[in-house]
Amino acid sequence: MISAAPAHASYQPAISPTATGYGGAVSSVDPTVTAVGLEVLRRGGNAVDAAIAAAATIGVTEPFSAGIGGGGFFVYYDARTRRVHTIDGREAAPASMRENSFQNPDGTALNFNAARVSGLSVGVPGTPAIWEAAADRWGSRRLGELLRPAADVADRGFTVDATFNAQVAANAAIFGQFDSSAELYLPGGAPPAVGSTFRNPDLADTYRLIGKRGTDVFYSGAIARDIAATVQDPPVSDTPIGTWPHQIRPGGMTVRDLARYEARFPAPTRSDYRGLDVYGMATPSSGGAAVGEALNILEGYDLGALDDADALHRYLEASALAFADRNRYVGDHTRRAVLDELLSDRFAASRRCVISASSALPKPVAPGALGDRGCASAAAAVPDTDNSISTTHLTVADKWGNVVSFTFTIEQIGGAGIVVPGRGILLNNELTDFNFTPTQGTAADPNLPGPGKRPRSSMSPTIVLKDGKPFVAVGSPGGATIITTVLQILVNRIDLGMSLPEAVAAPRASQRNSATPQAEPAFIAAYGPELTALGHPAFTSTAEIGAATAIEFGRNGQLTAVAEPVRRGTGAAGVVRSGR
Repeated sequence: MISAAPAHASYQPAISPTATGYGGAVSSVDPTVTAVGLEVLRRGGNAVDAAIAAAATIGVTEPFSAGIGGGGFFVYYDARTRRVHTIDGREAAPASMRENSFQNPDGTALNFNAARVSGLSVGVPGTPAIWEAAADRWGSRRLGELLRPAADVADRGFTVDATFNAQVAANAAIFGQFDSSAELYLPGGAPPAVGSTFRNPDLADTYRLIGKRGTDVFYSGAIARDIAATVQDPPVSDTPIGTWPHQIRPGGMTVRDLARYEARFPAPTRSDYRGLDVYGMATPSSGGAAVGEALNILEGYDLGALDDADALHRYLEASALAFADRNRYVGDHTRRAVLDELLSDRFAASRRCVISASSALPKPVAPGALGDRGCASAAAAVPDTDNSISTTHLTVADKWGNVVSFTFTIEQIGGAGIVVPGRGILLNNELTDFNFTPTQGTAADPNLPGPGKRPRSSMSPTIVLKDGKPFVAVGSPGGATIITTVLQILVNRIDLGMSLPEAVAAPRASQRNSATPQAEPAFIAAYGPELTALGHPAFTSTAEIGAATAIEFGRNGQLTAVAEPVRRGTGAAGVVRSGR
């Protein structure tokens, strides 16, 4: 039996942003979460068991980023077979969703916040389906046992830190519109104070019910009925706390939509990069395709022989090209043949040849023309936007060599802002990841809403193999910046001579085919003048880009677990034991 929560267990692992050792490793954004995962590994659980238990705990301690009201993508390396598997647990639109569901009567796009804070934005959650599917296929513990630590944390509570307090404060006007949300997150009408104890006993009961009855109760039983009722008739307060300028619209999700939901098991994307095999997620994630295409473009350069600014110039250009192609071609219904084309060396060569060593391409760049050779481009299009900024990532490895890279989310920080009464579940606003109106000119837009369709995602859980065995596993939150964060970490580690801790800590820039790329202040200070001299647009300064977690696999079973040393208030990496 797995212990309750490490905060109350006798075993207290040492947790810091970087940990090196043996027997298994966990890296997450939160010390309690990492400790839960390590406790599972110590007690004989495998990487899948630890990932599920840790993910459920994140749903308690980081509820505004992820939880059972959302969805995600799970990438798993099976050490016994040396194969990589994936689970698509992306949220799905209800059968009532149409291409114009996020449009005003005149065809213009709804205001984003009006769409977000509504039942209209809520997709059928996929996270519980991921957990059950992974536990059944590859786990060694029952789901109920794996949910027990998180349920105990939710019951006993945890100490509110400055980040939790600030995220509630930022969403106070939204949470205050709903009785259930205000009761949980605005006790006494204000955010929980830093240093106070936060509890979610309704979520604890929900976890225990799922643990006892399985996910059927979530998708076709009592919980499903409560979710559908909440989406169709949001619990808007008669005495709201604060004001909200938008109409709160109902959604069309039904119990039948929930009952129809199934996790998918697509083949992973794969690209070869300097003799390494890079595995990621296929659609509806665009992460595997975009990271893989950008790496294929960069493989034509000896980045390690260039000075830093020249190498970063090519990184930014490859990223912009990959985003142009992602926006044009990648969505839930993209044919596998199209993904294969985007990830082909021939297509990468046709994109690489438009990059100049001495000057940056004007942004936005046009997408590539599939099937053509040379440097042909398709017609230009307006880049779309990915509004998701709240997500989390777990990286886990066990003593047998199994690896999990798991990214999951509820979309915005605070999701739709709606808590399911009596269940403690904060619902996602994931359907706002659809494009509200067409973005690709006269070409078809692959990411418009539709019945049962899953919105395109930028989540990029990645596992890199060397000679068939794990080399690095990595992922990050951050909306569309997830793709560039994962890409830049891989370039830093593989090409630029950085250790994994250095690769994660290095300052970041994100070029998503935009005339206004983002960069952290340290990046702008170090490289901004040289890159703008090459014609790159001036960078928009952003305090933080991403919040990665990663594990590197060394000789003789040594593991290096890495989390952020500064971003998001530092992450938490730990190993089962520091010595052999």
